[in-house]
Amino acid sequence: METRKFRYYDAVAYKRATLAKVAVHTEFLRTGRIERSSAWSASEKRYLTHAEVAERTGRKLERAGTTTHERINGFHRSIRFPKLIFHRTLAETPHLGYCHVTVANSRFAEFDNVQWAFYIANFHAEIGAGEQFFADISQKQGRMYFAVAITPAEEEGRLSIDRKVRGNGVIFRTADPKTAMKNVLMLGARDEALRKIIDAL
Repeated sequence: METRKFRYYDAVAYKRATLAKVAVHTEFLRTGRIERSSAWSASEKRYLTHAEVAERTGRKLERAGTTTHERINGFHRSIRFPKLIFHRTLAETPHLGYCHVTVANSRFAEFDNVQWAFYIANFHAEIGAGEQFFADISQKQGRMYFAVAITPAEEEGRLSIDRKVRGNGVIFRTADPKTAMKNVLMLGARDEALRKIIDAL
C-alpha cells in the first residue's frame, strides 16, 4: 500500500496576507501607516515542517486534555483524578495525535485492581487489535475518547497495555464526549449511590 506524503501550510498566515493585500489602503486610513511586516508574498504559501505541525497539534491536544480533566474533576468532590497531561503525534501525519489525560486504579469486571489510562485522540481508528494499537486510522480529524488497562513494562519507567483485560486491554472507546465522561466517572466512583447518579446522566 502506498503511503501518502502530507504537506502542510500555514493557512491562517496565508489568509491574513491575502486580506492585508486587499485592504492595505483601508488599514492606512485607519492607522496612518502601511503594514510592511509580511515576510512572504500573499500569493505564496509558507509550508510548515512536520515538527512545526506536530508542535501545533500537541498544543491543541494538551489544551483539550486540560479542559477535559477539569470537567471530570469538577463533577463531584469525591471523584478526583490526577492530572497527567502529555501527548504524542503520529509520525507520518503530525496533524493527528492523542493526549493522555489521567491514570487511576479501579475494580473492573472480575479484576479487583485494574490500573487504566484515559486518552483523547483527534482522529478515529480501530484500537487494541494486533501488534499495531491503532488500525484503520482516518486521515480526517475527529474526536475519539478511550481508556485502556495498563501494566508496568519490562523497560523501567514505561507502561504497556494489559491485554488480560478484555483480551485487548481496551476498557472503552467512544466518539461521544458525554459517554466518555460517564465512563470515566463510573470508573472513579467508589460507592453505589454515586454510580446511580452518574448512570442517570
